[in-house]
Amino acid sequence: MSATRRVPPKTGPRSEAARADAHLVHLLTQMLRIRRFEEQCVELYSRSAIRGFLHLGIGEEACAVGVMEALGPEDAVVATYREHGHALARGISMRATMAELEGKLEGASRGRGGSMHIFDAPSRFFGGNAIVGGGLPLALGLALADHLAKRQRVTACFFGDGAVAEGEFHETMNLASLWHLPVLFCCENNLYAMGTAIERAQAETDLTLKAASYRMPAWEVDGMDVVAGEKTAPTAAEAVRAGGGPHFVEMRTYRFRAHSMYDPDRYRAREEIERWRERDPIPALTEELKARGLLDDAGLERIEAEVAAEIRDAVAFADAGALEDVADLERFVVSEKGGGQ
Repeated sequence: MSATRRVPPKTGPRSEAARADAHLVHLLTQMLRIRRFEEQCVELYSRSAIRGFLHLGIGEEACAVGVMEALGPEDAVVATYREHGHALARGISMRATMAELEGKLEGASRGRGGSMHIFDAPSRFFGGNAIVGGGLPLALGLALADHLAKRQRVTACFFGDGAVAEGEFHETMNLASLWHLPVLFCCENNLYAMGTAIERAQAETDLTLKAASYRMPAWEVDGMDVVAGEKTAPTAAEAVRAGGGPHFVEMRTYRFRAHSMYDPDRYRAREEIERWRERDPIPALTEELKARGLLDDAGLERIEAEVAAEIRDAVAFADAGALEDVADLERFVVSEKGGGQ
């Protein structure tokens, strides 16, 4: 009997197109996972399962999903305090993320970070930062380490338009350009720094011009279009990885909910919010997929059911988790490496 000959998979135009179509469905699924997760967080917050501050990125899912697709496992991510979506898109499990929000020991940061400080070393997710612009110098340090060690890595640094008014932004941009460091600056411009409209805080509202003044390539991209972001991010990331120095991407987006759960949201007109809801990235991609025959109602229901099951599992896991022992309160104040303490 002759040996079975393995036939290599087809790599022609048709198979490439099939992969591209499947990838679009993947992008939609990722955005739905983030949206439904955060909607569940609202319910958990109302029953005090999640405490402290809670900043939701509902409406901004396309930014995190689009950029994360351009990064490899060796790259680093620095986020803001609105980072649930970044964590999930990066690959941190929904269980670990939900447990972290509930302050449980099983969370990504042993429950010590909560909503604003999700950190996960294995995925090189260097977390959220409660200080506006606080992640920028951290990203600079990570990129400097890679540069000195001659590692071809990218540090993706997410921040909002409010951070652009901070001194850390200008100091970081200057040094990144001066030292030619591998940073991908990702500005999620949702037009409001907490409750202040950008035109009331920034003399120049085109943030790409501020980046360009530090002699780095800068692009503006529609942050409500995940496909547009997913096309721009790889170009920028690969240029950074190849030694092209820092690059800047301004993603023009919008959060549909208030700044935080404590925010009465009285600084925006309802009509403005509704206009932006018409550009919601999830229905937009859903309708495009349906129009192209890549998704039908049954397929969408299947995705929604899978996401709902994942969320139920994550909530059950978090609810059943343990709080850290008070005896460990001072643990990790100093490094345990080598000391055995």
